[in-house]
Amino acid sequence: MFISYRYGAARRLGEVVRSHLIMSGLAWASLDFAIAPAARAAEPAPPAPVQPVAPSADDPLRGTMLAMHNATRARVGVPPLAWDATLAEAARSYAEDMARTDVFRHSPPSMRRGQGENLWVGSRGAYDYAAMATAWTDEARLFVNQPTPMFSITGHWQDVGHYSQIVWRSTTALGCAMASSASFDYVVCRYGPAGNVIGRTAF
Repeated sequence: MFISYRYGAARRLGEVVRSHLIMSGLAWASLDFAIAPAARAAEPAPPAPVQPVAPSADDPLRGTMLAMHNATRARVGVPPLAWDATLAEAARSYAEDMARTDVFRHSPPSMRRGQGENLWVGSRGAYDYAAMATAWTDEARLFVNQPTPMFSITGHWQDVGHYSQIVWRSTTALGCAMASSASFDYVVCRYGPAGNVIGRTAF
């Protein structure tokens, strides 16, 4: 079962939604829309240069996430993403933080230095990596390429914000990681530069 966690507010798993967590194979996804508008008085410092790394056969998470992201991008005619070691390490650090605390929420923008972020959480061991990525890419059916945040046929940007980050044309790099608590798997993907910029289209 997949339930979209739209707003990215803090939830202490096992307390706020205890009645739902007893269900087999629960999964949530979260996205962050706190992205800088297209026009700002002062721009933040640019992110550090990316460190592209080729996918390896001994890292199934990397291989699956990169392949599914790039297949999704190819369908709309935008260039593929490169795997970035710095983004992957940042994702690993935050995934471990969520696993340690069992609190599912976005990292503060100040920690991301211009990086985009998609989150996913599900019952430990209940989902493979492809299912995790599909929770985001399936939002394509609700997406229309209009200026952010008017890019959902439902009228709710939260319904497509993971997908829009995945296909954002000016995003060039990806890094993902997973960490697990006793009950849950937490996945974090970081993107550089961040997408979902207010007033701009994804591609």
